Amino acid sequence: MIMTQKILQACPLPPPLANRLSSLCPVEVLRDAPDQNVFLRERGGEFTVLITTGTQGADRALIEALPNLKAICSLGVGYDAIDLDAAREHGVMISNTPDVLNDCVADLAMGLLIDTVRGLSASDRHVRRGDWPRLGPTMPSARVSGKRLGMLGMGRVGQVIARRAGGFDMEIRYHTRSAKPELPWQHEPSLLALAQWCDFLIVACPGSQETFHLVSAEVLQALGPNGFLVNVARGSVVDEKALVAALESGQLAGAGLDVFENEPEVPTELLSNDRVVVLPHVGSATRETRSAMCELVLENVERFIAEGSLVTPVGG
Repeated sequence: MIMTQKILQACPLPPPLANRLSSLCPVEVLRDAPDQNVFLRERGGEFTVLITTGTQGADRALIEALPNLKAICSLGVGYDAIDLDAAREHGVMISNTPDVLNDCVADLAMGLLIDTVRGLSASDRHVRRGDWPRLGPTMPSARVSGKRLGMLGMGRVGQVIARRAGGFDMEIRYHTRSAKPELPWQHEPSLLALAQWCDFLIVACPGSQETFHLVSAEVLQALGPNGFLVNVARGSVVDEKALVAALESGQLAGAGLDVFENEPEVPTELLSNDRVVVLPHVGSATRETRSAMCELVLENVERFIAEGSLVTPVGG
């Protein structure tokens, strides 16, 4: 490559990653610029690599403001916040950090499911408020083991969740665009039918235009007043207004949510509902997993600088 490599960091990164990036080649942090538009207009042509995160992403305007951009390396498995069409049009490669977060996201999904169904967080609040001696214990909750689990999405994370659920003697079916015959679980071509069948529905599919509000009011109604929803994917997959309505009307028993439509904003109706467990998008937030994700970003940048290719290319 003729041009000297230079990195633009789109947003704050974990310090160990940010510090090591600067040892590879010069780095500028976009958010440090007093006026980002002026900075991009005057210096956008300097950068060949953009470092971002799964939630920050990179829109068309940013990609087109970097005329010599060749690679976007993202910290995170999801890439729905990156304008893929713009990247393709400008010949920009994209990498993400798959696989290294599968176990921790799956662990969190099972924890959310158990917490939501058994009412652990609600019971914790009951005790802390002093309600136990005053009002007695909380009401009996639902059983987790032996129930029917529906998986929306059966990719890397979904398969690990399903294996975890097998340890709880759950019967498992899944909905994806096409069946995966190599998997031991039954494929359900209709999401509506899956929701009618299962006791718990876990959302573990990518966020995209195709999956936007896939969990609709009709799906929530099919899940029913004894059903529970857990979302560890993207907030956009669930129609949040329909979810609020289903919970408030009793059409749905409860929800465990690690992601939301307009993060970090969370509807007050969800915050005030004791049958909802809310987390601040921490599915992969363990020290071990974040360290592995950072290492994979570095490996992608190093490979690009050395060879002009990526270790974990999106679509590769």
